[in-house]
Amino acid sequence: MKELGNRLKTLREGTGLSQAKFADVIGSTQSSINRYENGQATPSVELLRRYADYFDVSMDYIFARCDSPQGKLYQAAPPVRDNPELAKFVEMCFDPGSPMNEKLKQTMLQMLKGVQE
Repeated sequence: MKELGNRLKTLREGTGLSQAKFADVIGSTQSSINRYENGQATPSVELLRRYADYFDVSMDYIFARCDSPQGKLYQAAPPVRDNPELAKFVEMCFDPGSPMNEKLKQTMLQMLKGVQE
């Protein structure tokens, strides 16, 4: 929690706000801000959101999970290739009696593969 406190203090000091003034801005108390910055207490999730919104930084940055104020960018890539469970799911999505069944399945699989590439 020491790193969290350091991050919060650095953000506040970077704007030139005193603990008391910043407490007024985010709806807290000066003594609470002091405890958070010194690692003696942990702010609530709601208060951490207020910090993030006020300073326009990500929660990843506040929690020192990265050094970029915008945070980490995550990409979801579902495991598509050679996945028999996914093939079974696609099979269930279409009516096997339809004359377009095979074409629809192949199109869907191609689209899903494109997501991963």
